Amino acid sequence: MVIATTIVGVVAYGIVNFVLFLATLAVADGVASDSKNLALVGGAVVLALIAFGGGTLLLLLRKPWSRGLGMGLMIGWALLTIFTAGFCTGVNPSLYTDGLL
Repeated sequence: MVIATTIVGVVAYGIVNFVLFLATLAVADGVASDSKNLALVGGAVVLALIAFGGGTLLLLLRKPWSRGLGMGLMIGWALLTIFTAGFCTGVNPSLYTDGLL
């Protein structure tokens, strides 16, 4: 049960990350150029809060399904950060210095 819900958590985080990544880019595109970094930082913080805040809350419920889902959210954040070199989770410093937006 825990392994299955962990996989569900990883997939769920991937979907949430994709939606919020697109929303963050849309917000950053619609603001003045001075505030683009602030929008990107805000998106990165929201994604980290969903992964680690939501994951911790689910772990604290101490149910088998919630433990797997909470770990899956955190593992999903870590995997996306590693596989995308931090671009999809907003932790890559070149997002803020190279003017990608």
